[in-house]
Amino acid sequence: MLFQRFLDDRSGSVLPLLGLAAIPVFGLIGASVDYSRAAAVQTAMQAAVDSTSLAMAKGAASQSAAQLQTAAQTYFNAVFTRTDAAPPTVTVNYTTDSGSHVVVTATSSVQTMFMGIMGFNQLPVAAQSTSTWGNKRLRVALVLDNTGSMSSGSPTSKIAALKTATHNLLGQLKAAAMVNGDVYVSIIPFSKDVNVGSSNYTADWIDWSDWDQQNGSCNKNYSHYSSCINNSGTWTPAAHSTWNGCVTDRDQNYDTMNSPPGSGALFPAEQFSGCSASLMTQSYDWDALNAKVDAMVATGNTNQAIGLAWGWQSLTQSAPLNAPAKDTTTYQYQDIVILLTDGMNTQDRWYSNSSSIDNRQRILCDNVKNGGVTIYSIQVNTSNDPTSSVLQYCAGTRAGVADASKFYLLTTPDQIVTTFNQIGVGISKLRISN
Repeated sequence: MLFQRFLDDRSGSVLPLLGLAAIPVFGLIGASVDYSRAAAVQTAMQAAVDSTSLAMAKGAASQSAAQLQTAAQTYFNAVFTRTDAAPPTVTVNYTTDSGSHVVVTATSSVQTMFMGIMGFNQLPVAAQSTSTWGNKRLRVALVLDNTGSMSSGSPTSKIAALKTATHNLLGQLKAAAMVNGDVYVSIIPFSKDVNVGSSNYTADWIDWSDWDQQNGSCNKNYSHYSSCINNSGTWTPAAHSTWNGCVTDRDQNYDTMNSPPGSGALFPAEQFSGCSASLMTQSYDWDALNAKVDAMVATGNTNQAIGLAWGWQSLTQSAPLNAPAKDTTTYQYQDIVILLTDGMNTQDRWYSNSSSIDNRQRILCDNVKNGGVTIYSIQVNTSNDPTSSVLQYCAGTRAGVADASKFYLLTTPDQIVTTFNQIGVGISKLRISN
């Protein structure tokens, strides 16, 4: 029958089916695009409300609700620059219940490009951040590679990128401080040695034993201590005031500890020709900290461990650097070391091979983390070196346990700037409760 033949005929039926099947497929692809756009907007919005809540906390106590609202909207608008979202609505609320809090909330929406065919013309986005203060404080040590290889890099040298990144980071940390003392920062440039400042030549924590033998003069025609003494000469050490400020690793095992100076635990002076810029102890003098960054120069070989050791010393409330005392009855403290280097370990007082130096550094890192310090480690690898296992090991908060989220492997100098910015946002949030 004609009707039966029509029912049995399957020719030409595939194309309509494909057309019908394509609708949900294209819908799903379009939805993923729209959701990705919304997620990017939400990420930018979260960063903006975090920044706004920190900024508003500084003046919240002295402003009316209307003034605070106006200030929050103005500040948010300045830092949130996405044009693919509807103008966000920002609200701010300041309370003093159980401490001081500023809560900033932002809401907006993203116009969909594909989901409209399914009836969804907009996707809502929102973010919230709570800034609390009065009981959280940061102590940060910036341990920065100033070795000769930091002068290389293209189009910007690594040392130039490091200076830019550090200036930006100091700005972030300054913004995270509500009052003086909320955030302290020390700067520890290092190469093979660390420069503790030549003005310390009268300090009782300096060991002059080796320096006196390596720097001086003989009453006979000999330029070295041993030759002078072995030939019945008289060796006269140079004046300690001529010391350039560099110290090398302490005696083992003090080289892996933050013990205060004492018998056997002094810091050996060395007239190292590649002496870096002098360190700066914990401070919130932001102008002086920035000036110290400007003074950094690239020279000398790499000894990460001595930089880390002095970074730890700068956080320690005893000689030689005497970090500011902590009021632990009123405040909670987070101690942080940010260690950046562009090379593998090549030299210290005891060894000249990387593996031996790295082994000492692992012991040091365990001791630092056992001392309650969090380590962020950054390897700027522009020379196709192996990924540093010791820097990976050191990253984190627990001895013997590496935290991959706190290790950064960079391949270009400009990544130093973005990485420092990322770390700065993260540690500033230690003063933010989300």
